[in-house]
Amino acid sequence: MEHPSNDDQCKSSVVVTYGNQVTDKVKERSRDQREPLTGEPKCVICNRYGEYICDQTDDDICSLECKRTVLCRVANTQLPVNLPPPKRLTATDECFYVRDSGSQSGSVFFSSDQTELLRSRLEIHVKGDLVPLPILSFSSCNFPQKLLQNIEAAGFEIPTPVQMQAIPAALSGKSLLVSAETGSGKTASFLVPIVHLCANFRFEQFRDRKKPLAMVLTPTRELCIQVEEQAKLLGKGLPFKTALVVGGDAMARQLHRIQQGVELIVGTPGRLIDLLTKNDIQLDDVKIFALDEVDCMFQRGFRDQVMQIFRALSQPQVLLYSATVSQDIENMVSSMAKDVAVVSVGKPNRPNKVVKQLPIWVESKQKKQKLFDILMSKQHFMPPVVVYVGSRLGADLLSNAITVTVGVKALSIHGEKSMKERRDIMRSFLMGEVPVIVATGILGRGVDLVGVRQVILFDMPNSMKEYVHQIGRASRLGEEGTAIVFVSEENKNLFPDLVEILRSSGAAIPRELVNSRHMTVTRPFSNGGGQKKRKHE
Repeated sequence: MEHPSNDDQCKSSVVVTYGNQVTDKVKERSRDQREPLTGEPKCVICNRYGEYICDQTDDDICSLECKRTVLCRVANTQLPVNLPPPKRLTATDECFYVRDSGSQSGSVFFSSDQTELLRSRLEIHVKGDLVPLPILSFSSCNFPQKLLQNIEAAGFEIPTPVQMQAIPAALSGKSLLVSAETGSGKTASFLVPIVHLCANFRFEQFRDRKKPLAMVLTPTRELCIQVEEQAKLLGKGLPFKTALVVGGDAMARQLHRIQQGVELIVGTPGRLIDLLTKNDIQLDDVKIFALDEVDCMFQRGFRDQVMQIFRALSQPQVLLYSATVSQDIENMVSSMAKDVAVVSVGKPNRPNKVVKQLPIWVESKQKKQKLFDILMSKQHFMPPVVVYVGSRLGADLLSNAITVTVGVKALSIHGEKSMKERRDIMRSFLMGEVPVIVATGILGRGVDLVGVRQVILFDMPNSMKEYVHQIGRASRLGEEGTAIVFVSEENKNLFPDLVEILRSSGAAIPRELVNSRHMTVTRPFSNGGGQKKRKHE
């Protein structure tokens, strides 16, 4: 039997279908495709309108001509296309990290006492029975070479502490509740097992590849987009495809993607329920159900939607993650799965220690001028910067004021903007075209703001949990960042918890805050004190 040549492999024709309706054939040549409009995807080969998705690589392409080019590159090099260069990550204790171990278990050389010492030094805390030992390198997990290449291409040379413990535990089939500080690599710690287990299942099973095998829910569209992009990067070249299910994008396109056969669905609860109730989607093969920002997902309003989706599944493995997890969350999780292992890394519900907190006492009427002073200061302004505010209208007004008064281009982002507007704004910000973005809590959780090392809390959030998440956007994977926090009498309900957080972090505390009469009542943050219900932006 003859094997097809690379030229044969690169020849194909595609017809796009939605339901039973057949649309125009895919454009044959690149020159037949138009230039992209603002916010539209671009072809990875020629930068024209990326109207289609190359199923073999998940790249955006404009035509069959560029699809053949993409496939020929992959066939000739066996390397991922258009991946960022590997980036070495910092490690707290280098002596505990090893690379390219040939052992089947990263902890095979450790006795139980040594393993506990390792966990203690890295502040890894585990509750539960038969929790696997931590790994010391990705190569110790029996991952296929392609997945190891993708992990390195994604910027992970060595596992972070949360990945060391959560990845082997998830691979063992245990349901997990994981808490770790912001920017610690939590997303990869659940995506790597999902990609491996789904791809491995497809390799071993020769059944129809129609039904999804895993599902990840997050509270915001932006976080969904980020999670799906990282999943696509980790699954490149493997039998692993994804579908993004969020509001603001055409439901027909999302449904078509799922019906073509995917391994992972990433979505927000509301849109996923719409898709389930209006269309016949088979979820009985879903083996892994993951919730990112689980504490937010279990808030009133989200919880009913999440449980409705969960009840449509057939007892999947449950993976639940957040930087802030309370005892109430642990109690809720026990109703979803038995024998849940609880993994926490670092001090629970505390800010990332590499974020320097700079609280400034500013009367409400003076906040805007203080912000302008910072943005006009060469010493204190470190773009790109995210400014957090408490309302959508406030975001629009403040971004306009910054642009006009300071002369620094600023844009606002919040839940009332369309999905296309939000994509365009985020792209402009992350590409460096806009140095300041004014955001509501929509960017407060989970979103990886690449390059951002400074955030300014113009308005304090309504709970210390959200405070931890928002200032955590200033750091990723151990890189130092700064959070400037405006404090005034408006935040009196948070004073005791805020002072506790600042003291534990070694931050300077304004004397107006220390001497406030509102400091007389102490409510430990770990017990959830000082929190209010807030409508999700």
